[in-house]
Amino acid sequence: MTDILEQQAERISFIDRDGKAIRELPASVDVDWMRRSYRHMVLIRALDKKAVALQRTGQMSTYPSCLGQEAVGTGIGLAMQDEDIFVPYYRDQATQTLRGVTLHQILQTWGGDERGNVFEGVGRKDLPLCIPIANQMSHAAGVAVALKSRGIRQAVVTTIGDGGTSRGDFYESLNLAGVWQLPMVAVINNNQWAISVPRSSQTGTRTLAQKAVAAGIEGVQVDGNDVVAVYHAVEHALHKARCGKGSTLIEAVTYRLSDHTTADDATRYREASQVSHAWEYEPVKRLQTWLHANKHWDPDREQALLREVQQEVDSAVAAYLQQPPQQPDDFMTYVYEEMNHSLQEQRAELLEKHGRQKGNSHGD
Repeated sequence: MTDILEQQAERISFIDRDGKAIRELPASVDVDWMRRSYRHMVLIRALDKKAVALQRTGQMSTYPSCLGQEAVGTGIGLAMQDEDIFVPYYRDQATQTLRGVTLHQILQTWGGDERGNVFEGVGRKDLPLCIPIANQMSHAAGVAVALKSRGIRQAVVTTIGDGGTSRGDFYESLNLAGVWQLPMVAVINNNQWAISVPRSSQTGTRTLAQKAVAAGIEGVQVDGNDVVAVYHAVEHALHKARCGKGSTLIEAVTYRLSDHTTADDATRYREASQVSHAWEYEPVKRLQTWLHANKHWDPDREQALLREVQQEVDSAVAAYLQQPPQQPDDFMTYVYEEMNHSLQEQRAELLEKHGRQKGNSHGD
C-alpha cells in the first residue's frame, strides 16, 4: 500500500510563474507556436469576459467561465490532430474553438440554442459539451472502443473537472480504458474547486493523477498554467494512444479565478487573498512575460492583438444577438433517426399551439 501511495507524479513544467523557461522547450514548440498560443488565450479571455457580461444583462443563460484555465484548453486543442475526436465537458471553450467551433456557436450554446452544437469543419466528429458531471468519460470510452474495434488509428480526448473525478463514471471509464488498452486521453482540469467544495475535501489522494494507478494506465501531472506543459503531455499521450499503447490520465493543476458559473458567488466560500495569490500564477500573463523577455513581443503587437481580438468577439456577439430563433419543434427532431408516431402527434400539437400564440401576439 505504501508503494502505491508514494507513486506521486512529478509535476511537469517548462515555463515558471515568472515567465522564465526552466527546461528546454519541446522540439515541436517554436516562437510562432508560442505567439499562436498567446493569441488564442487572449481571445478566449475576451470571449469569456463578454459572455459573462451578456449573462449579467439578461442576454444569455448561465455561463461557466474558464478564467485562469485558458492554458489547459489551448494546450489540448493545439496537441490534437484533425482526425482525433474531442469529448468535452462544459468548460472547454478554448479547445472547442481550436477544433473549429466558432465564437458565435459558443455563445449560441450558452444562450440555449442547440444549433451551437452542430459542428462543421475540423471538429465535425467531436461530441457536444456535456453538462451532467462525468458522463462524458463514459461517452469517450465508448468512442474509443469503437475506434479500436474497427482498427482506426485515431484517439479520443476527454476532459473533466477535479470534482468529476469523485464520480463513478470516472472510475468505471478509466477501468475500461486500462483493461482494454483504449486509445483514450483523459485530462483533468484541476481548478481546485468543485463549485464550493475544495480539492482537499474531495479525495484523499496526494494527486489526482495517482488515480490512474488503480486503472493500470499512465498518470501524469502538469502545471496547468503552463500551456507548453499541457501541450507536451497531451501530444505525447495522443501519440501513444494512436500507436496502440493505451490510455493516459493527465492532471492539469490550475485555478478557477472566477465563480463556478454565473449562478454562483464564490465570495461566500473562499477568501479574496487566496484568489489574489492565484492570480500570480495565471497563464496569459505568464506567456506574455516569456514573449517579452525573449524579444518576441512588444507593446505595438499587444495593442494590435487586443484590437483584433475585440473586433472578433464583437462580431460574434452581433451575430448571436441577431440570429433568428430556433424552430419550436427542433428539440423533437433529433430524438430518433426517424420520428415515431407518438412524437409526431406531440410535434403537431406543439406547432398548432405555437401558431395560435404567434397569431395572438400579432393581434395585440
